Amino acid sequence: MNGNGYLWLKAWHVIAVIAWYAGLFYIFRLFVYHVQQKDNPSVTAVLVVMERRLMRAIMAPAMIIAVGVGITMLVKNPALLREPWMHAKLGAVLFLLGYHGLASWTRKRFATGNYVLSETACRWINEVPTLLLFVIVIAVIVRP
Repeated sequence: MNGNGYLWLKAWHVIAVIAWYAGLFYIFRLFVYHVQQKDNPSVTAVLVVMERRLMRAIMAPAMIIAVGVGITMLVKNPALLREPWMHAKLGAVLFLLGYHGLASWTRKRFATGNYVLSETACRWINEVPTLLLFVIVIAVIVRP
């Protein structure tokens, strides 16, 4: 693949990551509201729909594209796998995938009225993507 093609892959990767992160930043905030309103069925019904649509229409496709294009870039440039900064990035991405999985699991529980996490827990968990963003951006840009 020529340099221009690789740059297109990189562009699509960044676009997908931004879209995925938009959802990662928002989903646990919705869960905070969901727990706050758990005794108000008309509000929780709306939140269930919002959470499902966010996960299925934005987060899941963006995650699949981000990971798929990321893997494609590594196949095209396997030397990146020898770089310590890439190890840090990939480690953080694994945590993001786990976070996404936790969000999916939580969404399904909340949709059935099973509030497995407290409002406080949702608030704390909501900060995880920000911490991982610091790791990923510093690893990729600064390459310490």
